Amino acid sequence: MSSYTHQSAVTVLGLGPMGRALAGAFLGAGLRTTVWNRTPGRDAELVGRGASGAASAEAAVAASPLTVVCVVNYDAADAVLRSPAVAGALAGRTVVNLTADIPDRARDLAAWAAGQGIRYLDGSIMTPTTTIGTPDAVFIHSGPQELYREHQAVLEALGGTHTHLGEDIGRAAAYDLALLDIFWTAMAGYAHAVALAKAEGVTARELAPFARGIGALLPPFFSEGAEDVDSGTFSGEVNPMTSTVSSMAHIVHASEAHGIDAGVMRAAEGLARRAIGLGHGADGFLRVSEVMARR
Repeated sequence: MSSYTHQSAVTVLGLGPMGRALAGAFLGAGLRTTVWNRTPGRDAELVGRGASGAASAEAAVAASPLTVVCVVNYDAADAVLRSPAVAGALAGRTVVNLTADIPDRARDLAAWAAGQGIRYLDGSIMTPTTTIGTPDAVFIHSGPQELYREHQAVLEALGGTHTHLGEDIGRAAAYDLALLDIFWTAMAGYAHAVALAKAEGVTARELAPFARGIGALLPPFFSEGAEDVDSGTFSGEVNPMTSTVSSMAHIVHASEAHGIDAGVMRAAEGLARRAIGLGHGADGFLRVSEVMARR
């Protein structure tokens, strides 16, 4: 693994809340940090802390052997990186793109970068801005392992844990999407739960301790369910699909009686009933992961 000194340099492109947090962590670790943002004015606090504010993206990437990109999506990343001036300045240097998007966009940008002589790693940030620079931050990376190792020490200046997931450049984005799928689906379920509880005279504060208890049941199910998914067994011995749809139907009925949109639960119930129709009524709920993927 490489190491860095206080003379090591890094550039950060994109100074939204997360980009500013990344640049701030690099500064706090003693790295010479250059920053740039398409909209001027967002670098004032960082420059006050010792960062160099570049006048252009081209000048920013030319200032460091490593450029970290964190913008809203790959359209924004492409608009900066693929400009001829920036691409020329990046030749022979490394880009670590921490912008969130889909795996195929990461693969496409990596292929373009290779054609330009730009070394490229992709990655995702799995924790909020407040964790950056602390032990609670979580980063995942994908791409050439030797390139990752070369820059690992500088990346670890961002704090927390850093995991290299493999050589496939789209792997970090795949993990990111799957994990955010869990988070936002769960949050949609919680939003629906508090709406239903409120309609029955139960406040969100009253529900919260029990909601935490339900949430605590999930991690063991994730581990056990992974065995089911990878082995294709989908045991329903504890809770078969036929029992699952019964409780789902109760939620739908009670919600709609109060005029609450039950679309999310109806979708889940529909998947479960589809699995039953395919002969999987005795299986566990995760059988729907296989049913979803059938064309």
